[in-house]
Parts: sequence; structure tokens; C-alpha cells
Amino acid sequence: MFFLLCYAGVNLSCFLLDLLDAPSWRPRWKFHHWSLSLIGAMLCIVIMFLISWTFTIVSLALASLLYYYVCLKGKAGDWGDGFKSAYFQLALRSLRSLGANQVHPKNWYPIPLIFCRPWGKLPENVPCHPKLADFANCMKKKGRGMSIFVSILDGDYNEKAEEAKVACRQLGAYIDYKNCEGVAEIIVAENMQEGFRGIVQTMGLGNLKPNIVVMRYPEIWRQENSKEISETFVSIINDCIVANKAVVTVKGLDEWPGEYQKQFGTIDLYWIVRDGGLMLLLSQLLLTKESFESCKIQVFCIAEEDTEAEELKTDVKKFLYDLRMQAEVIVITMKSWEAHREDQGLETGREDAMEAFSRARKRIVLQAADMKRKMNAEGGSTSVNEHQVNKFLYTTLKLNATILRYSRMAAVVLVSLPPPPPNHPPYFYMEYMDLLVENIPRLLMVRGYRKDVVTLFT
Repeated sequence: MFFLLCYAGVNLSCFLLDLLDAPSWRPRWKFHHWSLSLIGAMLCIVIMFLISWTFTIVSLALASLLYYYVCLKGKAGDWGDGFKSAYFQLALRSLRSLGANQVHPKNWYPIPLIFCRPWGKLPENVPCHPKLADFANCMKKKGRGMSIFVSILDGDYNEKAEEAKVACRQLGAYIDYKNCEGVAEIIVAENMQEGFRGIVQTMGLGNLKPNIVVMRYPEIWRQENSKEISETFVSIINDCIVANKAVVTVKGLDEWPGEYQKQFGTIDLYWIVRDGGLMLLLSQLLLTKESFESCKIQVFCIAEEDTEAEELKTDVKKFLYDLRMQAEVIVITMKSWEAHREDQGLETGREDAMEAFSRARKRIVLQAADMKRKMNAEGGSTSVNEHQVNKFLYTTLKLNATILRYSRMAAVVLVSLPPPPPNHPPYFYMEYMDLLVENIPRLLMVRGYRKDVVTLFT
């Protein structure tokens, strides 16, 4: 029985290697054909059953156990595995069948690019923020899907190539430890901006390229080197917009719940701009996790006039019904700040918000004056539109006040990520963002891309 199994295994290996055109397969017999090996393997199995079917089953079971043991422990022998060639060819054919065309929303899967390098330092033995790996799992249904964990080393590639290999192995081991399906990549570049720009252009193959960039919101940008962090953050967002990648920025990452930390309350979505349904899809994926399964979704839509509220609410309810998504729809009319004076419940928060607004505006004025002095010293010129700055500050201030009013007890809040306005320095954009996220403990800022990720019945 075991001799016949051995002959069957040899024939099966020859069949796979010849069928898959393995470069290392060079048989001496010039008349060899894969069909002969297949017939030989089948004949061996048939003869085994003709001799004794009970001993055949026992032999196959023992051979399977032995193969499984060798796969796990048998690293001493360098025998190779014919099935690895089959997996390789299957992956190539699958990739070619996917092509490079636009993926239909029914077949869309999130492939997050996790930006491991946080804004701040981690312990030496922790290559990635542990909560980033937890959040990456929250973006995949039942944990299935691929994530790409990327870290950037500053320096010259010739000098840091070996260090990058060691860091890649450490990051890969950490991903396995966190039970997150994904691959690790370490990039060496002169600085973070250039490294990310290379990643966003080249990472992935065909339709298996990452489509969502996930990173932590730099809450420490003011304490650290404000200019470097703010410029890098804005550069990453602009590169994602140019490359048509979605962006998810996590504020309050340290407070993100673990796998078994039960959350209650609501998942609140502030749906301001069309994002292809990415924000809705992320909220549904969060509900599939044990930590958020007890939460309910609330969709807040912003209307400019009271007359639009009911019509907008009806349209959004119909849209969610067609998408087969259950959520409560709430329409908010966002008027000017003075229009809320009669609302006593907001009057207390208004003083704190106006104080934050005044502080941000003062810092922007000082920064603009400093920029102007530097440009004049260098012989250049700069101009800042004060009206536009006030408009952005008021808009983010009102949105922050609205979120604090309706979603102070929410488990997590999702809001549309505003793109960096053109001709505004990165420092100004960070001031706008700080006003938006102030006093909100757990916030996801989401920017979709020019593709739909959800689909209707039709």
C-alpha cells in the first residue's frame, strides 16, 4: 500500500509540475506528457482499492497526517511542494481574470493601506500601534480580506536595506500576533512625504491595489514639530485625492475598543458630501463586530433650509431602504451661529466654542504675519484671504457644535473629511481640523473616492 502511495505521489508531482510549466521541471524522457503521470497516479489508487479498500483508507489517512506534519514541522528537507506551484498559477490566473477595470460595487472589497508610523513614538518592540490592527479588522467582514501594513524609514536605501528587512519581519510577526490578515511592507525614503508618494503610486497589482488609506489623526501636531507634521498630513491627503484613494483618519485611536469590549449606544454618521457610500458601508462593517453589534446607526443629514428637511429625509430613507440598510434618519438644519441664540441648551457650549474659535483665529493671524515676514525677507510675496479663513473656521465650528449636541454619547462618530482648501497653508488646515474634532472622543473622518462601493437592488 505504501509503495503504491509513493508511486502515486511521484506521478502526481510530475503531473503538477508538467501541467503548470514549472521552470525547474526538466524530465530526461523526451516523450513525457502530463497525461501519462495522471494515468499512473490514478492506476496506483485503483490498484490499492482493488487489493483492500479498508487498508487503502487507513493508508491514505496516515499519509495525510504525515503530509500535514511535514508541512508544519518538516523544515529540514528542501524538497519543495508541487501544490505551491499550483497556488502560484491559480493566483496569477485569478489576477489576470480580475484585470484592471473598475470593480463593480457588488464585488468591491476594502483593501486598507494601514499607515503604521504614528504621529509620535512607540516602544521599540511594537512596530505598529496595536489599535490600528484592531481597526483594520473592523473594516473587514468576519475578518476576511487583505490589509497592507506600511511603515517608512527615513534615510538612504543602500544604508538601511538590512534594517528595513529586519523591520519588515518584525512587522509581519506582529500582524500574525494580532490575528490580522495582511502583509507587511517597509519602505526606505528620504522623508515621509516622498515615501508615501511612492507607496500610493506603486503598491499592489491590478485590482488588488489598496483603495483606502487608514492613518491616525495627528493630535500631537502642535506639541511636536507643527510644521513638519502638518505639512506631511496635508501632503498625504492631497496625494490620496490625486491617486483616487479613499481616506479614513481615526481620532481617539487610543480609546478604540478591543475585540471583546462591548459598546452601546449609536454609530452616528454625518453625511455631508457624496462619498460613494463608503461611510455607510463602514458603519455596516462595524456592526458585524462583536464590540459594536449592540449599537444602532443614525444618519444625520445637513439641510440649509427648513423647507428642505422633510423632502431630504424621505429621499434618504428611500435610499437606505433600497440599499438594504437599517438606520434612523435625522435631518438637521444648519443655520448661521446667531440663529441659535434662542436655544438655551446650546448657549453654554457656545461660549466654549467661541473661545476656541477666537484662539484658533488668533494663532492663524500670528502664523500669517510670521509667514509674511519670512516671504518679505526672501523677496517674495504671500496673501491670505481672511474672509475664506473665517468661513472655514465658522463652518468647522458649527459642525463640531452640532456633533456635540446630538452625538455626545455615541459609541463612534463618522463625518466627511474636508479636503485641504487650495492656497491655504497646512498650518491653517490643521487649525480647521482641530476645531472640528475638539471634545469628540472617538471620531472617524472619511473621504470617499470617485467610485460607488454600495449598490441598489437594480
